[in-house]
Amino acid sequence: MRCPFCGCEETQVKDSRPSEDHSAIRRRRSCPECEQRFTTFERVQIREMTVLKAGNRKQPFERDKIIRSMQVALRKRPVELEEIEKGVSEIVRQLETQGEAEVRSDLIGEMVMKALIGLDAVGYIRYASVYKDFREPEDFNQFLSDVKKLQRKSAA
Repeated sequence: MRCPFCGCEETQVKDSRPSEDHSAIRRRRSCPECEQRFTTFERVQIREMTVLKAGNRKQPFERDKIIRSMQVALRKRPVELEEIEKGVSEIVRQLETQGEAEVRSDLIGEMVMKALIGLDAVGYIRYASVYKDFREPEDFNQFLSDVKKLQRKSAA
């Protein structure tokens, strides 16, 4: 593992432990060259996946893109990074167990929305406004009435 601070090729593992949801190994590392410390995460990857985007464009699946999009939707909301990580791990697990090498981007978007509704309704609405390409205030009104119906159903 290369040191992110000085680029040294050799680093030492000081501590290893499972992550909160046991989906990764968290390793604390130290660089013998610059003596900086940093953390890495090791995850199991069942298969390489490709995302099939609109217009049949393809790109490699990136777990971090899901994390970033959820973090943007949840910015300044009372949701911890660990909760986001847990949600993303569940999405990735579901995608990998489907057994498909190619995954449609709209399926990923729907899965992210499903995870967000469980974490924070405002984050869910923020994400949906971009994902569903809201253009007019009426788009929000219709969507908000649908969200309220969902919340009533889940509360019952």
